Amino acid sequence: MNIILLDSNNTLADGFYGLTPRQQTHISNVIKAKQGDILRVGILNGKMGEGVYEPPSEDQAGYIHSLSLSMLPPEPLPMVLVMALPRPNMLKRTLQNITAMGVKHLYLIHSAKVEKSYWQSPVLATESIQQCLLEGLEQAKDTVMPNWSLIPRFRPFVEDQLPDLLRDKVGLLAHPYLAKSCPVDIQEPCVLALGPEGGWNEFEVSKWLEAGMESVHLGERILKVETVVPVLLSRLYPA
Repeated sequence: MNIILLDSNNTLADGFYGLTPRQQTHISNVIKAKQGDILRVGILNGKMGEGVYEPPSEDQAGYIHSLSLSMLPPEPLPMVLVMALPRPNMLKRTLQNITAMGVKHLYLIHSAKVEKSYWQSPVLATESIQQCLLEGLEQAKDTVMPNWSLIPRFRPFVEDQLPDLLRDKVGLLAHPYLAKSCPVDIQEPCVLALGPEGGWNEFEVSKWLEAGMESVHLGERILKVETVVPVLLSRLYPA
């Protein structure tokens, strides 16, 4: 946790923000802050800076006050990421990684090779996804929560929503076959579609290409989703 993200829903009074139990545990056990210490903080979806820490007492949870917020969050990646729903135990790590790298628009979509049982996982509960995204922000010292959507039906998304998403953007389909090498350091915004570990099937590939996407690959090696996501993002938009 490299920044304490303060939520307006936890406002105690003007300029006073209560800490969640998870934040309090981190501050006490990892940062080992004492009363009056200055901590790195940010307002969720707002600016970043510093605040003064007050530890919990018998009748009051810990809180932050006397905020000095002058820093803007890092620039987001100019990307819309469309990702076939990965296995639940991989989804958490992937959400944290893509958020830490600056993705602000995410669609988790069904694919023929995605197990239907994945859609019943408690990992897809709103609270669970939001927690993963929050942890990604805390890692990267960012404050802006990504927008995300669950897309359980492939074809309506590609035919009805994708054309609007592609307007004024490059469309890249991560696919290892009949594809060109993935570009490096592109200078325009993009829509990146990443399939399941088994890949998109022929029908899905044809629908992506019909919509205006271009098929790209990273070479002969087949990588896991949690690996290929940071590789692709850092290749397309190197720091």
